[in-house]
Amino acid sequence: MIRISLTSLWARKRRMASTAVAVILGVAFLTGTLVLGDTLSANFDRLFAEVSAGTDVVVRSDTVIETDRGADDARGPLDESLVAKVAGVDGVAAAEGQVVGYGALVSRDGDPVGGNGPPRLAGSWITDPDLNPYKLVEGRAPERSDEVVVNRGAAKLGHLQLGDTTTVQSLAPVEVKIVGIATFGDQDGLGTTTWTAFTLEGAQEHVIGQPDRVNTIVARGESGVSSDELRDRVTAALPDGTEAITGADLAGERADEISATFLNMLRTFLVVFAGIALVVATLSISNTFTITVAQRTRELALLRAVGASRRQVRRSVTIEAFGLGLVAALIGVGAGLAVAGLLKGMFDAFGFALPAGGLEIRPASLIVGLVVGVVATVVAAQAAARRAAKLAPVEALRDSSTEARSISRRRLVVGAALMVVGFAANLVGALGGILLAVGVGAAALVVGTLVCAPVALSPVAGAVGGGLRRLRGVNGMMAEQNARRNPRRSASTATALVVGVAVVSLFTVFAASMKASLSDQVSSDFGADLAMTTPAFGGGQLAATAADDVAELPEVSAAVGLGGGSVLLNGDDTTVTATDPAGLADVAGIETVDGSLKSVGTDGIAVGESKADDNGWHVGSTVELTFVDGAKESATVEAVYRDNSLVGSLVVPEKLWADHTSQPLLRAVLVKVADGSTADEAHRALEPLADKLGGDVQNKDEYASAATQGLDMLLSIIYVLLALAVIIALLGIANTLSLAVHERRRELGLLRAVGQTRRQVRSVLRLESVIISVFGTIVGLGLGAFLGWTLFATVASASDTLGSHFALPVVQLVVITVLGALAGVLAARRPARRAARIPVLEAIASQ
Repeated sequence: MIRISLTSLWARKRRMASTAVAVILGVAFLTGTLVLGDTLSANFDRLFAEVSAGTDVVVRSDTVIETDRGADDARGPLDESLVAKVAGVDGVAAAEGQVVGYGALVSRDGDPVGGNGPPRLAGSWITDPDLNPYKLVEGRAPERSDEVVVNRGAAKLGHLQLGDTTTVQSLAPVEVKIVGIATFGDQDGLGTTTWTAFTLEGAQEHVIGQPDRVNTIVARGESGVSSDELRDRVTAALPDGTEAITGADLAGERADEISATFLNMLRTFLVVFAGIALVVATLSISNTFTITVAQRTRELALLRAVGASRRQVRRSVTIEAFGLGLVAALIGVGAGLAVAGLLKGMFDAFGFALPAGGLEIRPASLIVGLVVGVVATVVAAQAAARRAAKLAPVEALRDSSTEARSISRRRLVVGAALMVVGFAANLVGALGGILLAVGVGAAALVVGTLVCAPVALSPVAGAVGGGLRRLRGVNGMMAEQNARRNPRRSASTATALVVGVAVVSLFTVFAASMKASLSDQVSSDFGADLAMTTPAFGGGQLAATAADDVAELPEVSAAVGLGGGSVLLNGDDTTVTATDPAGLADVAGIETVDGSLKSVGTDGIAVGESKADDNGWHVGSTVELTFVDGAKESATVEAVYRDNSLVGSLVVPEKLWADHTSQPLLRAVLVKVADGSTADEAHRALEPLADKLGGDVQNKDEYASAATQGLDMLLSIIYVLLALAVIIALLGIANTLSLAVHERRRELGLLRAVGQTRRQVRSVLRLESVIISVFGTIVGLGLGAFLGWTLFATVASASDTLGSHFALPVVQLVVITVLGALAGVLAARRPARRAARIPVLEAIASQ
C-alpha cells in the first residue's frame, strides 16, 4: 500500500503542485518568523555582550522605575565623587563615570537622525579604550564641551562628515563640531541606535544639566581579579542607594528586557499571521484532497475489490498527504531563510529598523516549521481519507464520483448551532469587554459559517450570475450553472478566501473604528490653539526650554509644556505628566470637577476623575511618590479633573519632576494664541523655532491625525503580512479549477465540438472563478466586519478613556470586494488556458 500510495502521488504530481506551493508558503512564513526571532535575539545578545565586554563592574542607583525612554534613564544619577572611591578599591585597574541620555543628532538636511524604535542617545566619551565599546576610526576624542564623536552609522544616515558643524537636541539645542567618527566594535553602531559623545563635562552640561553627576560608573579589574570578586569588593565600598553588578549581568538584564518588551511581542505578532497563512493553506489542502479522492472513486474502490481494507485505503491517502507534506515542508523550511530576510526588510521599509547581523539558524526553529507543515497537510487530508475508506467495492462499477453535492440536514443543524452560539458569545464579549468570549465566539462563528456556506452559495451565485448573464450572455449563464452545479465544492473552493478576506476586513474595520474614536477623543480633549510636538512614533523629545522659548514669541499669549515619565505611586509604576498645572486650565482648557489646578503649586498633584474614583482619592488625599533618583515625596491631591488623553491620569508640577530627573524633556508644548494674532500667523511664527527644536507645529485636526498615524502604519504592515494568506487562497481556487478542468474534459470537448471557441471556454472558466471569488469575498466581508465591530466594542468596553465611535470604512471594503473579483480572474488564468488547449477528439474519447 505504501508503494501504491507513493506511485499514485507521483502520477498526479502536476495536479498536486499548487497544493504543495500552499504548504511551502505557509511553512516558509512560519520558519522565517522563527528564524527572524532567533536572529534578533542573538544579535541583541551579541550587541549587549559587546557593550560590556571590557567592563567588569557597573555601579548604579538601586532604585528601578520603568520608563519609555530606555534603561539608562530608569535610574537616578550618582555623585561624581563616587568615581574616585570606586577607583580606589583594591583590584580596580580603572574606573570612569559615564553620562547617557536622550540626544538627537541633526542631519545635514536639518532633521534628527534615527528614531522609530532604536533610541537616539547622547552622553560622555569614555577615555579608557578597554572600557569603551566604541573605537575611533576617524579623527580624535572630544576635548571641548562643544566637540563630539558620532557613530559611523549615524554619520552615514545624516550625511555628516568629520569637521562638520551640526546641532544636538537634548536639554536645549547645542551647536557642536564633529571631531571623531567611531564604530561599535567592527559595526557602524549599536544596531541602528545613534550615539553622540561629548566630553564628560560637556555631557553633564548639555545632556543632563547636572555638573558633578553621572548616570553610571564603569570599572575594569586588574589581571587575576574576577568580575564577581571585584563586584563584591566595590559593593562593600558603596553608600546606601547604590549597587554594583558585573558587566555580564548588565548585558543579561538588557537582553532579557528587550526580549520581554519587544522580541516576544514581535514573535507573537508574526506567528499569528503565520498561523493565519497555515490555516488558509490547510483549507486549500483539504479541498484539494476532497476533490482528488472523489475523482479517484473507481481507483480506490478497485483497491477495496481486490482485498484492501478500509484502514489500508485510509492509510493510503494519509501516506500520500504525508509524502506531499514532507517534500513541501522541506522546501518551505529552506525558503523560510529567505523569508526571514524579507520580513526584516519589510520592517526596515516601514521605518522600524532592526539590528543587522547574519541569520541565526537554530535546529529547533527548523524542526518546528517542518513538523507543523507535515502535520497540517496530514490533518487537512483526514476528511478525504475517511471518505475514501467508506467507499464500497461496488463503486468501481460506477462512472460518476461519489462526492456529495448537497449539504446534509445534520451538517446544516450543527453549522447553524455554531453560528448562533458564536454570534451570542461575540455579543456578550463586546458588551461586557470580555476578550475571551469574543475569541471563542469568533472561532465558533467562523466554523459555523464555513459549514453552512453551501446554503448561501446558490442565491449569491444566482445574483452575481444574473449580472453576468446580462453582460456576457451564454458564457455568463454557463459560468453560473457550473458554479451552482456542486455547491459544496464551490463553497469549499471559496473557503480559504473567506478566511483571508475576513481577517483583512476585521483589521480594516477595527483600525477604522479605533482611528475614529481616538480622533474624536483627542479632538475633544485638545483645548489649545496650537501644539508643538515631535512625531508620535519617532522617539523624539523637545528641549526642556521649549515652552519658555515658545512663550517669548509675540504671537503667543501663553505656552505650557508637557513632559513626564514614570514614578512609583504607592509602590506601583505609574506614568505621570509633568507640567505647569496652573497653565493647563488657561492654555489646554482642562476642566476640573473638584479643587483647582492653580492650587497644585509646586508640591501638590492633580488626578483624573477615573483614577480618583478607582483609588478613592479626593481633594486633600495624600499619596507617596518615588522618583527615579530614589527620593520619596508626599504629595496632596489639590485637584480632580475630567479625564483627558493629553495629560493622562496624573499631573505633577514640572519643578517637582525636574528636581528628581536628569532629563526633564518635553513631548509637546501647548500654545494659546495672543489677542490680535490669528492661528495661521502664530503657526508661521512657530515653524522656525520648531525646526530648530526638531518638532512640528499642529492645529487640532493635525494633532488628532498625527495621534492615529501609527494605526495606518500598523495596518499597512498587517496588509502586507495578510497578502500571503490571500495568495494561498487564490492558489487554492486555481488548483480547484484545474482539477475541475481535468474532471470535465469530456464536457469541454463536447462544447468545443458543437462550436464553442477557445476564447469562450476561457471566458466561462474565468467567469466561474469570478462568481466563486465574489461569493468568498462577500461572506468574508460580512464575517470580518462583524468580528471587527465586536473586537472594537470589546476594547472600548474595557477602556476607561477610549470612545465608542464605530466606523464602517465603506470605501476600503468596496475596494476589497473589487480586488476579490479581479483576483478570481487571475486565479482562473492558468486553468482557463489549459481548458482551451484540450484537443477536442481526445477530450470526447476520455473516460
